[in-house]
Amino acid sequence: MLRLPALLVALCLAGAAFAEPAVEPPASAAAVTNPAPFVLKDTEVRTIRAKALQRDYEIYVALPASYHSSPRRRFPVLFVTDGDYAFPLVRSIAQRVGNRAQGLEEFILVGLSYAVGDSPQFSRRRDYTPTPNGEKTRDESGRPPVFGEAEEYRRFLAEELMPFVAATYRTDTNRSIYAGHSYGGLFGVHILLTEPKMFSHYILGSPSLWFDQKVMFSREKAYAEANKELKANVLMAIASYETVNKASNDPRYSRNVDMIADLSEFEKALRSRDYPGLSLTSEIIPGEDHLTVFPAVITRGLMWALPAKRD
Repeated sequence: MLRLPALLVALCLAGAAFAEPAVEPPASAAAVTNPAPFVLKDTEVRTIRAKALQRDYEIYVALPASYHSSPRRRFPVLFVTDGDYAFPLVRSIAQRVGNRAQGLEEFILVGLSYAVGDSPQFSRRRDYTPTPNGEKTRDESGRPPVFGEAEEYRRFLAEELMPFVAATYRTDTNRSIYAGHSYGGLFGVHILLTEPKMFSHYILGSPSLWFDQKVMFSREKAYAEANKELKANVLMAIASYETVNKASNDPRYSRNVDMIADLSEFEKALRSRDYPGLSLTSEIIPGEDHLTVFPAVITRGLMWALPAKRD
């Protein structure tokens, strides 16, 4: 089972229930000095070796409520990046959409965590970006940052991690859903323009299309020149504050990068290709900024990709 700090889980569940009255701590000194960790029910942690990359990755897995009681049923899978943050958040939101999850089809949730031994910032910068031309600031580990291994990481997902999930759990391999935010959204765009059939649905939150002088725009153009089809269901969403507003002193606005303009331009480019198999939805979410928007993005994404089946 996945074990997370109680504070993180409490933040994910904020507003879900009233807290129980405080109780006196146990008298036992051992109980005080060695408190039990909070455990998320019906979750698992697996470690997978990325052979070509020569490093290990953890994945977090949450199984739907009817998984064990419906042994012949196969379930769609949602893969979400930045699993340390996103996995408990998505799990909690999914349990409440449409009056305690009645608004969603049941699904298997897989949180893609970072490389074992790497800081989150170091791992995501390296694994989610398409070129080595990133900012040169050091992360909290003190190591110089590494960028540009998105394609190697994508191959690991496609050739090792996703087959492992399909072999271990009862999955509907025709419905693999991707969700990512910021660099995770950028990585989703990379997959979309590299191997679009890898996922049936893409939930792309605030993708960092500014990266490396907007390199993904030239890659989109190159894809269009080589392909007449892009078969995928894509939801792109971004916060209303992710633009530059020099007339405002509100610190929630972006300082230098107009990500709304970038997303609008990218959407326009995709629509101009008239791909028969592309279903594209885009939304600006009011009242949110880059760091607060993901809960709203994933809520919309879940309802879009996994609406409850009605008899």
